[in-house]
Amino acid sequence: METFVAIAAIVLGIIGIVGSIVPALPGPPLGWLGLLVLYIWGTGTNAAGDPMTTSFLLIWLGIVIVVSILDYIVPAYFTKLTGGSKYAGWGAVAGLFIGLIFPPIGIILGTLLGAFAAELIFAEKDAANSVKSALGAFLGFLFGTGIKLITCAVMLFYIVIYAF
Repeated sequence: METFVAIAAIVLGIIGIVGSIVPALPGPPLGWLGLLVLYIWGTGTNAAGDPMTTSFLLIWLGIVIVVSILDYIVPAYFTKLTGGSKYAGWGAVAGLFIGLIFPPIGIILGTLLGAFAAELIFAEKDAANSVKSALGAFLGFLFGTGIKLITCAVMLFYIVIYAF
């Protein structure tokens, strides 16, 4: 049973990392579920021999909530900061989905080109302003993805520490 719990927690942690990039999966909440699985059913300890505490779990829940909220706010902020409209954000997401066919280059180019095309076509901006808005949307996407990846990677680290 203990091996099954450890494997399930690690799989949730890995899916959390994947979900940090793939927009359809909630990465950090899935990583936190991995910690929760270990807390409820696991009996592992860290290197010092201490079991996972409720405080540790609740602190990570707070971090996951903050990161999840920032993931929605930061891309919009970066897009607005560079003069972009809501179309740049929507175009970036659409380009990201299309770019998932050819990862990782497709994700990067899809996000940039989607935001650029949306600004050019729907917001009726000129090419220079569309590029600026696309870069803002892309930087927001990178920042949001980065904080999710870091959060999930650290949670996976703790999952491995407490699982074995």
